[in-house]
Amino acid sequence: MGLALSLWKEYDLGKPSIFQSAVSREFVMGHKFISEIQPGETINDVYLVKDAVLRSTSRGDPYIAMFICDKTGQVNGRMWQASEAIYRVLPKPGFVRVQGRSEVYQNNLQIVVNNVGVVDASKVELEDFLARTEKDTEQMFSEVKGMLGEIKNEQLKALAGEFLADEELMGKFCKSPAAIQMHHNCLGGLLEHTHNMLRVAGAILPYYPDVQGDLVLCGIFIHDMGKTEELSYETAFSYTDSGQLIGHISKTLLMLHEKADALSEKGASIDEMTLDALGHIILSHHRAYEFGSPKLPATPEAFMVCYIDDLDAKMDQVRSAISGEVSDSNWTSWQKSLATRLYRRRIEE
Repeated sequence: MGLALSLWKEYDLGKPSIFQSAVSREFVMGHKFISEIQPGETINDVYLVKDAVLRSTSRGDPYIAMFICDKTGQVNGRMWQASEAIYRVLPKPGFVRVQGRSEVYQNNLQIVVNNVGVVDASKVELEDFLARTEKDTEQMFSEVKGMLGEIKNEQLKALAGEFLADEELMGKFCKSPAAIQMHHNCLGGLLEHTHNMLRVAGAILPYYPDVQGDLVLCGIFIHDMGKTEELSYETAFSYTDSGQLIGHISKTLLMLHEKADALSEKGASIDEMTLDALGHIILSHHRAYEFGSPKLPATPEAFMVCYIDDLDAKMDQVRSAISGEVSDSNWTSWQKSLATRLYRRRIEE
């Protein structure tokens, strides 16, 4: 991707760590993706920077910690020759040209940043920077509708249909990530996560005939719908103000009752027991208070949904951790969210 420096917002702060206007030639090299960077490389490319924080070393010197990202992943960035003036210039989040070098620190790749220059977001190819599901979203959404079409309970079928009929909401559902960092953090990630969960439920429900399958399928479909309002994904994956204040669990419960009210106005009332059963799945699907659940699972269907949810999220975290580290070690670094290191070798090797 070629970007003329004349398009940059250039700042002369009297620091060697900001590009000077004397640098005026156009960079025409292809983008070096995060997944392609090896230790010991010289870095000179445009990346998405997010979560920049100004900190102090043990000696009191300022430095900037940040994540440097594109669609293939993110690495830690450290700018040691920093200042508050440089920190104020950095977009949060936004695009910058990074000059520096790559190195391995504590078994993880990181970039030591020497120079930065702000790049206008309108001048970059966003598809290079926002990770996107590798699966076909149209096919996944078609299969989701097909699996929901198996629901026989009339009230649950009507509720699922009311969500599906909301074209604006479904557009967001098919595009939204499922999370900022933890799992399925890519465009289409929410759809992929929901699609995976519905397929797992379809496979195991025959082994548990006492579980109300229709309730499980409908609960899976809507359990994370509030993430379409909680998350922002125009330039970088982040939280909306409303998402920070309310959260996707509360938003999903509100959505459920809005759809039920809409059906009631059409003469198709949803009884309180059905709404409570679905609402309980929504409120308990994080499984534990410390994980953000207002309620603990108390029905067979809620238990099934929360464990399928956890399984799919954990397997995506495992996949990302194993494939995302640049290292010759058989083991990944410590994965805080999984509380373990992961063994990377496959037996067929």
